[in-house]
Amino acid sequence: MTRQARGSGPVAIGTTSVEARADAGNVGEEPEDAGPRAQPSQLRRRLGRADLRAVPEARRALRELLRHWGKPGRSEIAELLTSELVTNALVHTDREALLTATVGPDGLRVEVRDFVAGRPRPRVPAAQDGTHGRGLLLVQSLASAWGVLPHGVGKSVWFELDAEAA
Repeated sequence: MTRQARGSGPVAIGTTSVEARADAGNVGEEPEDAGPRAQPSQLRRRLGRADLRAVPEARRALRELLRHWGKPGRSEIAELLTSELVTNALVHTDREALLTATVGPDGLRVEVRDFVAGRPRPRVPAAQDGTHGRGLLLVQSLASAWGVLPHGVGKSVWFELDAEAA
């Protein structure tokens, strides 16, 4: 189950689309009547096959989307977790992926969909692994919720962050 803004379709590789209410200003700005009924803002980005340059680009796009979101430190956590999911999709598959980030009244949901079978699982990395193998452990530790949704072809790895959590 995913939450998406209506009318959001795929965008060309390397481009970003951000959807918000028609009366909203720039990316990340809240509409004047923002509140519990405010519609979500959304970022969608296609990630090129094995193109690790997409990781900092995804972080920058997410940072722009989250400019005025959440308590201090929440957007930085979102950037870190998004980087982990994007990196995993690009390193562990040989296909493109799709990043979707949706900001709504309840918080943020980020999904990275790939088109390869196989379910990722957190693992305890061996000491000799250095900094490798810790991405899903970070997601598991820092996200309000996370999971894997199977699709007909591939899966989405997702996490949610509450904007107001400490």
